[in-house]
Amino acid sequence: MLNIEAVSLAFLFGFVPILIWLIFWLFQDLKHPEPKRLIALTFLVGMLSVFLVIPLQKIAANQLPIGFLLILIWAAIEEGMKFFVVWLVVLHSTAVDEPIDIPIYMITAALGFAALENTLFLLTPLSGGDLLQGLVTGNLRFIGATLIHVLSSAVIGGALAFAFFKSKSRKFVYGTIGVILAVSLHTLFNLSIINTDASLLLIVFSGVWVGIVFLLLALEKIKLITRPAWWEKASIKK
Repeated sequence: MLNIEAVSLAFLFGFVPILIWLIFWLFQDLKHPEPKRLIALTFLVGMLSVFLVIPLQKIAANQLPIGFLLILIWAAIEEGMKFFVVWLVVLHSTAVDEPIDIPIYMITAALGFAALENTLFLLTPLSGGDLLQGLVTGNLRFIGATLIHVLSSAVIGGALAFAFFKSKSRKFVYGTIGVILAVSLHTLFNLSIINTDASLLLIVFSGVWVGIVFLLLALEKIKLITRPAWWEKASIKK
């Protein structure tokens, strides 16, 4: 039976750590920060996408046994939906005017998704009065599941960022590669969690942290991408 205390704690443990991560990632774009309204909207649609993902994943689970294919499809649904809501709501905005903006919005949506997902995961132990289990679950998701969402979505955003000043066909190719890599990373993580002994989970999580380090390096490289001369001329003509 759910109660107000359990729901409140679930939101506290589910959202506060995510907001810390959000502040950290927004610091990666301090030179030209994004509009707070769009950041909040992206976070919100990232959260709401959970309600689109859950029924789709249930349909897949009803059709397939637990195994590699189902886990792959689950990961594809999550990564595809996170990208779709960002593309639908943000990527056509004039606020997206430099390459770094795309991974920032993708990461923001991923954190919104993770915030609600973490909250839902925490409701079970907390509604049963198991505060310790809730803390353990929250901490594990903070260092593991949350970051795989960030890393996977950032791969898509990074791929599109590197294609920012390229043709539409190149953007499509880069984006497709980004989605494939994101789904692959997410699937590999989920398979590792399922097949790894609990005592070795930190090894799996350390792999995600290594990926985050590479992500930070990639973001620094994306910040150095400059507008080509032909882009400036095209902007002036408009």
